[in-house]
Amino acid sequence: QVQLVEAGGGLVQPGGSLSLTCVGRGRSFRTYVMGWFRQAPGKEREFVAAISWTGLKIRYRDSEMGRFLISRDNDDSVSLQMSALRLEDTAVYYCAAAPFYSDEAMEKSPYYTYWGQGIQVTVSS
Repeated sequence: QVQLVEAGGGLVQPGGSLSLTCVGRGRSFRTYVMGWFRQAPGKEREFVAAISWTGLKIRYRDSEMGRFLISRDNDDSVSLQMSALRLEDTAVYYCAAAPFYSDEAMEKSPYYTYWGQGIQVTVSS
């Protein structure tokens, strides 16, 4: 069974930092684009960041530029380091994987084949 498993979520104060990790199981994700999305209560799922299988192509949502850092730890895992967190970063964060690179599609949910179950990140004082 192919799975993406997220870890590292939790509660953090505004201005704090948190790191999420995602591990792929059941197949190799070596050539996959891996990304992060999030969904806040009452809102649509939105793109956060994505990284190509080589790690050379990275994309961030504009509001996360400079605050979030996506990286590939190995062929089957990806991390998202989040800093200067804001109240509006509160959401369920999802890891996703797509089998090929598309500069136009990588910010769009349908592009991704596999999804994790999601992990809660709460920014609150």
